[in-house]
Amino acid sequence: MATGWAGDGAVQDQIDATVKDAIRRVQSQLPKGPSLANCAHCEADIPQARQIAIPGVRLCLTCQDEQDRDAARFSGYNRRGSKDSQLR
Repeated sequence: MATGWAGDGAVQDQIDATVKDAIRRVQSQLPKGPSLANCAHCEADIPQARQIAIPGVRLCLTCQDEQDRDAARFSGYNRRGSKDSQLR
């Protein structure tokens, strides 16, 4: 039974599309190619264990942590449009 303008399952379809978009965005940001021995940002040595654990790694742990914190400031998603807020 559809209510209003949205069809059955429209909210879930929107949530699924948002999750798929997020997965594609994160996958596109994964490093590709061979790992670097030195950080691309600060030129510090990247430990061999990190190079093996993360194929294509480009940044040392300190620079990666800084980049991750900067990226977390802007998530790019409207959390007000979540399923929970629409059910209230």
